[in-house]
Amino acid sequence: MLELKRSLDAKGHCLLEMPTGTGKTIALLSLITSYVLSKPHNPVKLLYCTRTVHEMEKTLAELKLLHTYQTTHLGDRAKILAVGLSSRKNLCVNPRVLAAENRDSVDASCRRLTASWVRAAAAANPNVPTCEFFEEYEKAGSSAVLPPGVYTLQDLRVYGKEKGWCPYFLARHMVQFANVVVYSYQYLLDPKVAGIISKEMQRESVVVFDEAHNIDNVCIEALSVSVRRQTLEGARRNLNKMRQEIEKFKATDAGRLRAEYNRLVEGLAQRGNLSISDTWLSNPALPDDILKEAVPGNIRRAEHFLHVLRRLVQYLEGRLETDNVEKEGPVAFVSSLNTYAGIDQKTLKFCYDRLHSLMLTLEITDTDEFLHVQTICDFATLVGTYTRGFSIIIEPFDERMPHIPDPVLQLSCHDASLAIKPVFDRFQSVVITSGTLSPIDLYPRLLNFHPVVSRSFKMSLTRDCICPMVLTRGSDQLPVSTKFDMRSDLGVVRNYGRLLVEMASIVPDGIVCFFVSYSYMDGIVNSWNDNGILKEIMQHKLVFIETQDVVETTLALDNYRKACDCGRGAIFFSVARGKVAEGIDFDRHYGRLVIMFGVPFQYTLSKILLARLEYLRDTFQIKEGDFLTFDALRQAAQCVGRVIRSKADYGMMIFADKRYSRHDKRSKLPGWILSHLRDAHLNLSTDMALHIAREFLRKMAQPYDKAGSSSSKTLLSQEDVEKMSDANLNEMLY
Repeated sequence: MLELKRSLDAKGHCLLEMPTGTGKTIALLSLITSYVLSKPHNPVKLLYCTRTVHEMEKTLAELKLLHTYQTTHLGDRAKILAVGLSSRKNLCVNPRVLAAENRDSVDASCRRLTASWVRAAAAANPNVPTCEFFEEYEKAGSSAVLPPGVYTLQDLRVYGKEKGWCPYFLARHMVQFANVVVYSYQYLLDPKVAGIISKEMQRESVVVFDEAHNIDNVCIEALSVSVRRQTLEGARRNLNKMRQEIEKFKATDAGRLRAEYNRLVEGLAQRGNLSISDTWLSNPALPDDILKEAVPGNIRRAEHFLHVLRRLVQYLEGRLETDNVEKEGPVAFVSSLNTYAGIDQKTLKFCYDRLHSLMLTLEITDTDEFLHVQTICDFATLVGTYTRGFSIIIEPFDERMPHIPDPVLQLSCHDASLAIKPVFDRFQSVVITSGTLSPIDLYPRLLNFHPVVSRSFKMSLTRDCICPMVLTRGSDQLPVSTKFDMRSDLGVVRNYGRLLVEMASIVPDGIVCFFVSYSYMDGIVNSWNDNGILKEIMQHKLVFIETQDVVETTLALDNYRKACDCGRGAIFFSVARGKVAEGIDFDRHYGRLVIMFGVPFQYTLSKILLARLEYLRDTFQIKEGDFLTFDALRQAAQCVGRVIRSKADYGMMIFADKRYSRHDKRSKLPGWILSHLRDAHLNLSTDMALHIAREFLRKMAQPYDKAGSSSSKTLLSQEDVEKMSDANLNEMLY
């Protein structure tokens, strides 16, 4: 809290690494809201960004508790308005719209009922379907507001049903007035979404990115586009449909197309007066990079614009007909596009906005059917806007399945600082926090900013409740590792299997195992099955496996929890870069031991990764090896950090690979794990690890006083805090 307050006072950015399960969410929320209460004359807004909807709900639930506490102690002046904002899919209450299966089709069926021209038609003809919730919300006008309080997504839906107002548009409207807004990263980092949602936020805001160890990857994904054959075929269909629409309008209502033409001559600044239900995704490039200039003459007329897009699609189709991997920069790509298709950079730059304007003019509501042509225009605008930090990579097939032709053209962004730069520039304080931000000095270089505070914190514990170990060899003294030349060695597979069998026999309840990839997990489980190891494991505990299918994995997790609850015990096999590693907690008896089999490096032959490494080396002087090791170890730390979720919890972590015993790898683990890693536990074989595990479990089984003894208290009362602050004052005085 002290470090956080320092950076708020300095109006600067900060990086804080806090161990998982030590209550970092509540610490951030309580300090920032209290800081705002202490300065009533200039209210500061808090934008809290989470990665998943589940984390968003958890944050809002914590904020509810805090809000109740603050209002009981401070009365009405502590009242705030806090809103969670998510997509229509999570907020809509109209059963006809919710019937659609994925997010894009929910958005489209919402537009079919709420677009301004649909409502105008409905006013004339009562049989045109509209959304009663949106109509009620519009009728209420300025009186449609949320009373102060903390609203989770569920609360918003309930309130919307009660009043008959649309919760999604109500939340979108209230975001401007709320004191705390909790939403997903994309709403600030993806320029297409940020352009609509976040442009109203005031400069006096504190932005918190929680669980932000992968923030560089989120920034990169926000500005990357991939184009496949299906995309191009879809775009062709979209263009034909638009041509028919234009012909229809020419015959019936030529004035509309002429009015659009005149508007484009004046420039694109007419965005501001759209009604809320018509706002479309904003431009994928960052707004300051596109000057407010008039649209170039050759795409002002609707049919000319379609011709340009046709030529672009044709050119891209030609580029996909290749047998070898090609890689080039945006500048070279644009100049060859100009030579062969006659489309220059300025035209490309305006593709996205011109498409948006045309879709509004043609009154198209089925936006989900036009995703392909939107992707093409996304691609065009990004290529036309940025000259560095990107490369265009064309691959004729996926390297892991070379006999299946699946050509893909990817515009991949290598520079994470491009997407996050406007956030750093615009808001006074940005807080980046997670349980794994080690080594902490690499983040400012990757994101290109200067934090006023960057700190890594340790845990304050009454007992050593984490026991990390590095296992380098099996009980037959053969080294174990998932290095490419060793991973299929039968000795390694057998040793990994024996380790799991031995551990399953002494560790109570749940064990979680992480493997480096799906293919490796399949291979090793198959060979364990052949040589009878799996059968032995099943005598001790049941085995559940994560697959690439979300529904199956969720089912497996539920049954894993059941097996842990009823005392049968269970083992969960998971993948280090899969879904489970990211957001699911194995707290208490659901995870008493985590085994990380191997070091989870990225697939190092990927062309995109190689291009990014080259860019990092040339621009930020970050060595390839350093970045890969950093990336693998933040992933490993993320996996093992899942076991410990509170002070009363305990768990063991085994890093099973000889490479973890090397100092350059090990030193990149977070400080709170390293401080518990003893030198004696660095180079273990299976039998030694067993002995340590037995001792540790016996020690943890002793009765335990949560508050801690007088010398090392971890649960402080009001008096203790006052004593501490007095002691600190005395130290400062003398």
